[in-house]
Amino acid sequence: MDIARLSMAMSAANVQNAYGVAMLSKSLDQASSTGGQIIAMMDAASMELSVNPHIGSNIDISV
Repeated sequence: MDIARLSMAMSAANVQNAYGVAMLSKSLDQASSTGGQIIAMMDAASMELSVNPHIGSNIDISV
């Protein structure tokens, strides 16, 4: 049993695990930010309808 190799392997596994957690955290932050931006865009669209509710609701065509 080589203690030095075992120690190096465990250390490498810990580094890979920490890297994976950090990348997952970044992805979660980015997804949360994107979701917030989508909600803000949807709120802005509904605000336009509340300011001008008659715009775009009817089309009058005569030939």
